[in-house]
Amino acid sequence: MSEEYPSSAKGVFEATVSSNKHIGHRFYKLRLEFSVAGARAFADFSPGQFAELDLSSAALPPAESIPENLLDAAERNILLRRPFSFTDVTADKDKTFVDLLYCVVGPATLRMTTLSAGDSVSVIGPLGNGFSIPDGKRTVLLIAGGMGIPPLLHLAKHLTSNFRATRINVIAFAGAKTAKDLPFEGQLDEISQQLGFSIPEFAKYGIESMVATDDGSAGYHGFVTDCLAEWLDQSRLDINSTIIYSCGPELMLARMAEIAKDKNIDCQLSLERRMACGIGLCQSCAVQCRLNGSNETVYKMCCKDGPVFDSREVVF
Repeated sequence: MSEEYPSSAKGVFEATVSSNKHIGHRFYKLRLEFSVAGARAFADFSPGQFAELDLSSAALPPAESIPENLLDAAERNILLRRPFSFTDVTADKDKTFVDLLYCVVGPATLRMTTLSAGDSVSVIGPLGNGFSIPDGKRTVLLIAGGMGIPPLLHLAKHLTSNFRATRINVIAFAGAKTAKDLPFEGQLDEISQQLGFSIPEFAKYGIESMVATDDGSAGYHGFVTDCLAEWLDQSRLDINSTIIYSCGPELMLARMAEIAKDKNIDCQLSLERRMACGIGLCQSCAVQCRLNGSNETVYKMCCKDGPVFDSREVVF
């Protein structure tokens, strides 16, 4: 089952907005369409890779719809591209459609809300190195914190569509501070009442899932990492055939690395960094990493060497 996802030939491509849907609270789902060269490049976009979007020409929304906490930031010029991973990639003949999930947190994502069908967006990608599947893995655990969900949804689709014959078992865990901070479509009170707190976005791939919220407003009351740790204590997994993939805030990923080390489970982490250029030139996304398991460390670029790293090499 071993698979190293190759990096597609990157470039600068024009994408057309197909849709831009508000799915709840501060969350939106944007669908982009690529054709010709862009379609070929992004058709093989690997789970865990990312793309840089130019949002400098996107318009501001009406003043009355701007959240109060973003009023000061709203007028800032957008000089740098913004990095996004994708939740889904669909290749159809000479076109490729990509879906990305975003949360309105600053001036760039605020402008993204005004994109509508037919608008053009300049995209650099595919960038970075994605997840890999080592030989012999039969149980896959996907652990997402907040907006760490997109690359794991993409990975979930890839695993269930490409590895059916291997009979792997995929289980997902998603955490957030509160129910309204879970970046999923639908009524979150309905999600909290469903048996086993199954998440529709994972359920459509036949994947069992669990929700954790810090305040207990949906699912497990506590951190998603604590939910996972308790679940691992109660399970009888073969650790040699198990692997963890995780994306989320750095404190959460640091805890994930501790859990993986304590349980001796292989773990890959998708790190979140401010990646201004996306190709390793600006050196703004340095990650301190252990060298060959020793105490010696080196700095790697999250955008070029990552964003996916083995949990044992990252120094938190």
